[in-house]
Amino acid sequence: MTTHAAAHRTGRLRAVLLVLIAALAAAFLPPTTARAAGTIEEVTGFGSNPGALKMYRYVPAGLPQGRPVVVALHGCTQNARDYGTQSGWTTLADRWGFSVVLPGQTTANNISQCFDWFQPGDIARGQGEAASVRQMTARQITDTAADPGRVYVTGLSAGGGMTAVMMAAYPDVYAGGGVVAGLPYGCAQAAGSPYVCMYVGATQTPHQWGDRVRAAYPGYTGPWPKLTVFQGTADYTVKPVNMDDLVRQWTDVHGADQTADASDTVAGFPHRTYNDPSGAPVAETYSITGMGHGQPVAPGTGATRCGTAAAYVLDVNLCAAWRLGQSWGLG
Repeated sequence: MTTHAAAHRTGRLRAVLLVLIAALAAAFLPPTTARAAGTIEEVTGFGSNPGALKMYRYVPAGLPQGRPVVVALHGCTQNARDYGTQSGWTTLADRWGFSVVLPGQTTANNISQCFDWFQPGDIARGQGEAASVRQMTARQITDTAADPGRVYVTGLSAGGGMTAVMMAAYPDVYAGGGVVAGLPYGCAQAAGSPYVCMYVGATQTPHQWGDRVRAAYPGYTGPWPKLTVFQGTADYTVKPVNMDDLVRQWTDVHGADQTADASDTVAGFPHRTYNDPSGAPVAETYSITGMGHGQPVAPGTGATRCGTAAAYVLDVNLCAAWRLGQSWGLG
C-alpha cells in the first residue's frame, strides 16, 4: 500500500510538472510562432460551378476570423495540391495566418490541365471557369469569415492568364493580382490566337489593352486591383513581351503612364514600380534574369524563403509567393 501511494504521488507530481513546463514554454514563445498546419482538402457544392472545376483549400488550424484569402491557380500539367505546397503558399499561410483557395482544372476541360484563359466563354464575368473561381472565393470568404477587402489572386502560366481574367472580370472581389509567366486579359482575342499571344504578343496600344479590361465589367467605377508580374527573361513558352503588355494594360486601367517610377534590384533581379497620378503604386514587375518558364521559389528556412523546386517551380533564390505576400500586407 505504501509503495503504491508513493508511486501515485510521483505520478501526480510528474503530471503537474509537465503542465507547468508546457505553460512556461507557451509564455515564452515569440509572437511570430507559426500556427498549426492544416491540410489541403477538397470542397464540393461551392456553387453552380459552370466551369466544371474542382475546389481545394488550405486553412491553418485555429485560423481566426477576419483573415485574408489567397486564390492560387496552378499552371498546365500541374495540379492544385502540388502547386499550393511547392509554390510556398501553404507554408506562408501557416506563418502569416491566411487561407488559400486552390482551384483545380480537369482533363475533361483541358487535356493539359490548363485553365482556359483564352476561351471567351470562360473569361467573362458570370460565365465558365471565371465564375467557378469566383464561387470558390465566395464560399471561402463565408466559411472562414474572412475579410472580403483582403482577397487576392495569383497563378502560374495558364493560371497567370486566369489571374488576369479574375482581376478584369471581378475587380470588386480581388484587391491584388500576381501574374507569374502569364498573359494580359484578352490577349488571345487581340492576337487572334493564344499561341501568337504566348510566343509573339499582340499589337495593342496601352489604351486598347485597358479597354479590354474595362469591357469585362462595364460601368464599374470602384478601385482596380494592383498588379504584380514575375517573368523569366529566358522563358520561351510565354515570351517576356507579355509582361510588358500586362504593365501597359493595367497602368492604363489605373490612369498611370507606362514609365517606371522606381527601379531597383531584388535578389539581384531588376524590379520596377509604377505609380498612379496620386503617387500610389499600382503595378510592379520582377524580371528574373535567365529564368525559363516557371514559378520562382527560394527553398530554405530563412525569413524570406519559401517553396520547393519541381517541374515548372524553379529555384532562383527569390520566392514569388513571399514577395506577393509582402506587397499585399499578409506578413
